[in-house]
Amino acid sequence: MSITFTHAAPQQPDLSGGVDLDPAAPQPTRPALDQLGHSLMTEVLDLVLETALETHVRTICETFIGGLHAGVQRVERQADQARDALARQLREFDGSEVADTELQSSRQAVDAADAAVAALERVRDAAAATYASATGECWTPWRGSARASVLTAAQLDVRTALQAAERRRMADADPGEFVVAFRASPRATSPEDAGRIFDALNWARTQWPDMTLALTGADGGERLAARWAQQKRVRLVVARPDFDRHGRAAPFRANEALLALQPICALVLASPLDPQVAGKPFGPALNLAQLAGQRGVRCLRIRARAPRPSA
Repeated sequence: MSITFTHAAPQQPDLSGGVDLDPAAPQPTRPALDQLGHSLMTEVLDLVLETALETHVRTICETFIGGLHAGVQRVERQADQARDALARQLREFDGSEVADTELQSSRQAVDAADAAVAALERVRDAAAATYASATGECWTPWRGSARASVLTAAQLDVRTALQAAERRRMADADPGEFVVAFRASPRATSPEDAGRIFDALNWARTQWPDMTLALTGADGGERLAARWAQQKRVRLVVARPDFDRHGRAAPFRANEALLALQPICALVLASPLDPQVAGKPFGPALNLAQLAGQRGVRCLRIRARAPRPSA
């Protein structure tokens, strides 16, 4: 079971004025990075829409955004390698001036890699936002002792930087205290479905303003919910079913992953609200409601609006 943590508004280093690591190579500003992501996706959409490729617009655009995300992951791995090297230098520090200079250089390399990660993330998110605005779709990723008497200022600085980096990584992976689990039928795509899903999620957000939305990334109602999270800048946790490992049981195993987050509430829409959409209720959504009830988790079923009384 793979669980992906995403957020509509990730915390990033402030690039508004650049990170002053090397005066000869200033970092690009946030507006410039946003414009780059917007321009790249606009070019892709202009080429694809209203052409023979439009049938595959989702695959093409999400592959493009996924490529940017893969770049983020690659630079993150490089940053982790640089951090490992930095930690090793810290462990082997002998107090010499050469070692102290190497520590400073290594720390600058780590900071530069972190700034590159933040920049790529910003380009990726701007491209994803442009894609969402143009198509209504929401992209989500698929798959990071020395005695005080001999410490130098460089050692203290590096150690603090390593600890801060670890805290940032842990904070990014923390779903928070108020997790709202959500499952919906893939056939729940009508305007009425969307309206009631948004009503339920808006209600949950009024109850728990710092809520995190947890779902499995399925099509239909869950994609609508993911789009709501992006618009409302709500943290999103995606527990994708692992069909290669669990086969047909994967959607139900995903429910176990959602409940492992100890949600404060579960919202379920098992059947489309449009009476013209026939079919059985969505089994995995019913299963989440059943498991939530067994474990004492508050579960609310999303229903159609009650008809207004006639005048």
